[in-house]
Amino acid sequence: MKRISLGLATLLACASTYSADIPLYPTGPEKDSAFLRFANGTRSELKLVAEGSKASLVLGGDKLVSDYLPVSGGSAPVKGVLSLEGQHSDLAVTVAPGEFVTVVALADAKGGIRQVVIHEQPDDFNALKASLAFINVDATCADASLEAVAQQAELFKKVAEGAVQRRMINPVQLSVQLKCAGAPVGQPLSFGLKAGERYSVFALPSATGSRLLFAPDSLAN
Repeated sequence: MKRISLGLATLLACASTYSADIPLYPTGPEKDSAFLRFANGTRSELKLVAEGSKASLVLGGDKLVSDYLPVSGGSAPVKGVLSLEGQHSDLAVTVAPGEFVTVVALADAKGGIRQVVIHEQPDDFNALKASLAFINVDATCADASLEAVAQQAELFKKVAEGAVQRRMINPVQLSVQLKCAGAPVGQPLSFGLKAGERYSVFALPSATGSRLLFAPDSLAN
């Protein structure tokens, strides 16, 4: 089996860190282009094996979110198999043309894999500001909110489990606090934003309570 390592940054893996010369998934005509990424919401290593190419993607350690990969948009689902701690889960997700989709893999209560699929149709761009999304995939965090600590400003509020909110924000260094049902949960998370770039903050479940994960919304070259 040929393998594509962490941080997949191009369909035809050509950088020195990649060992495959085949795409993870085929792409369609430019007008049908769509984008798909994967996020590992667990503390263990997650592996995806794509149907067809049999190329694979591994997410773990300090790389938990892949780049957005171009895929063929339309009615045919993108298929593969997700593996986590010896458990396997079939993947079949449909991505509409022009859509950006994130598949978040979580451990379920029975030790299997739960998939949460987040759909976005981004239409915002501002070269002077950054675009920040808040994605809640933690079923234990009711009315999830995200507060800018220094500014004492609520950036996002009452985001349901499985939902996403996005907004434009000044390109600054931020420290954010997760709140569940209005109460602070866990430690603040700090990160920097650049003008003209897109980012996501995920609210994730864990054995020790809700936690935050920050990732740039990078496109595969």
